Amino acid sequence: MKASKSVYNALIDSGISFVAGVPCANLDNLIKLIENKKDGKNKKESDIQYVIATREEEAVGICGGAHLANKRTAILMQNSGLGNCINAIGSFCKIYDIPILFIISHRGELKEQIPAQIPMGKWTKKLLETVDIPYYCPKTPEEAYKYICLGSDYAETMGAPVAILLDAIYWEHDR
Repeated sequence: MKASKSVYNALIDSGISFVAGVPCANLDNLIKLIENKKDGKNKKESDIQYVIATREEEAVGICGGAHLANKRTAILMQNSGLGNCINAIGSFCKIYDIPILFIISHRGELKEQIPAQIPMGKWTKKLLETVDIPYYCPKTPEEAYKYICLGSDYAETMGAPVAILLDAIYWEHDR
């Protein structure tokens, strides 16, 4: 569970206190850590809240509201949901300077077993570039921790979304 634990610790240490998202098999251990707050290393952990969204654009709206309530936010989702929330990112986050850290399980590249995941896997980075969302692709739990902390700060500084793409190779660290 090293990969999930690293992401979890980075969320806590970067001050993220509100997370919304659409469940994904790769994010399952991370979601359980957030919901259970098992390790309770400090008060910040007990302050983090997770809300399940039915669709990715709903998570954008929920996190936007949490941001307006002075929460630092993140969204957990699979890259297949990125297309679902592009309009919400453009017409809400970008217009109203809403900083959200997107933690994206990047399916459809190396080691993908499901052919239907491959098209969006190929398009994910291009789509993020098209909508001017900076992204980072850590390969190890140590890199993920670093880029999540930096990405969260960068999102707050810019007043705009930042994405962290975690591919199949990254999730092998959870086994």
